[in-house]
Amino acid sequence: MNLARRSITQTNPVQIFNTQFDADCQIFTTVTPVGFAVYQAWPLKLLRKRELSGGTLAAAVPCHTSSLLFLLGGGRSPLYPPNKVILWDDVAGVEVAELEFREKVGGLACRRGWLAVALRRRVVVFEVHETVVRRGEYDTCDNPRAIQGVVKGILAMATGPFATLLAIPGRQMGHVQLVQLPPCRPPEPLGPPPPLRPAKPPTSMTRHPVSIIAAHESPLTTLSVTPSGRLVATTSLRGTLVRIWETSNGKLLKEFRRGSDKAEIYGVAFRSDEKEVAVWSDKGTIHVFSLTPAGGSNRQSSLSPLAPFLPLPKYFDSQWSYAQYRIPAQAAHISLSSTSSVRSPATDLAADEKCVVGWIKIPAETEESPQEYQLIALTYSGGWYRLSLPLKGPLSNLSDASTVSQDPYYKASSTSRQRTSSVSSISSAPEKGKGKERDKERRDGRDLILEEYRKYGRWDGWG
Repeated sequence: MNLARRSITQTNPVQIFNTQFDADCQIFTTVTPVGFAVYQAWPLKLLRKRELSGGTLAAAVPCHTSSLLFLLGGGRSPLYPPNKVILWDDVAGVEVAELEFREKVGGLACRRGWLAVALRRRVVVFEVHETVVRRGEYDTCDNPRAIQGVVKGILAMATGPFATLLAIPGRQMGHVQLVQLPPCRPPEPLGPPPPLRPAKPPTSMTRHPVSIIAAHESPLTTLSVTPSGRLVATTSLRGTLVRIWETSNGKLLKEFRRGSDKAEIYGVAFRSDEKEVAVWSDKGTIHVFSLTPAGGSNRQSSLSPLAPFLPLPKYFDSQWSYAQYRIPAQAAHISLSSTSSVRSPATDLAADEKCVVGWIKIPAETEESPQEYQLIALTYSGGWYRLSLPLKGPLSNLSDASTVSQDPYYKASSTSRQRTSSVSSISSAPEKGKGKERDKERRDGRDLILEEYRKYGRWDGWG
């Protein structure tokens, strides 16, 4: 009996209220109507689940890979009041503390030993150890609150060893306030002590010269920082530009253009080595930009060399993403196919598939080959995508880029990047002969390559 082209109706569709990575993208949490679960980011693996009765959650925020989670109540029947933050020990399965405020909690950011809570017009900072101690409070402009069960508070915290940065909205619209906290302690090593001495903390600055960055003229929509706190990324309500700032001097390092039409940018994720950044929005597209000084492989208008000599609009001097991926729409059925789990990015395109994106490291196959960075995209409909970056080589057709970027005057930067071609293959036996074609696609294309697709968010075996 051949079931390769048959389908069955999905009677219980996946419902995900919130999903988010930990600071290192090693695990992620997901909240559903029945409780929450913790997954290993790659390889995808369900680590533990917790079914809750009596109400629903809006978010379960992981603190690195520890057992500590910060829970927020939400939905039609909240498990906890919306003005409380619950500290949950998932190993013991008990609440260890709770923080109560006079207003609704809008968002959280955490690192080892510290928690920042975004409220309507202020951010409150706590030190979390055996006890929870309030350490500071900072005024902000109007910070978006939870909308339709989605936590929208804007704040970001550097999570690398000895990092000190907390980025929050300033008191004026479009401004970013840089707060310096005590240095983040490094993770405790597991097993025997390493042969090398641990790294010493950098010399702390007695006075930080920059505390406010005038980032945008319109309201901020996202804030993201690198693990070291050296860079901060900002986006505004317009949703066309992504600006990268140096936190040491407040200077604009890069300005990237996502597109020409208005969009809601959901998030920005820095690669751990601070060489690339990923951006995703309500258009259903993930964009990847290079942060190298020369612009790397980012695309620019063919008229950009004339910008110093002619009074061209700033649009023509913009840098556009060098790689994109369009999240496919989730079909209303489960396909039973015996060929491959890889979906073609050209089918079932969605314009509003909400997702969260994070960077992972793929171990090198040999000692000579470097580690490869890939992206994990988690959709709120239960899709798990592992995406690899295209190899940088000669471009076969520059006109194809206009359909994605909406600018007919593109050119590729002359600077190319050398990358390894070693990626994990998920093709079935009949597709092994397409290896050369796949490498050519990665070298000549501008699309991120779908390496693996799976489902998560259900307790009955998906994921």
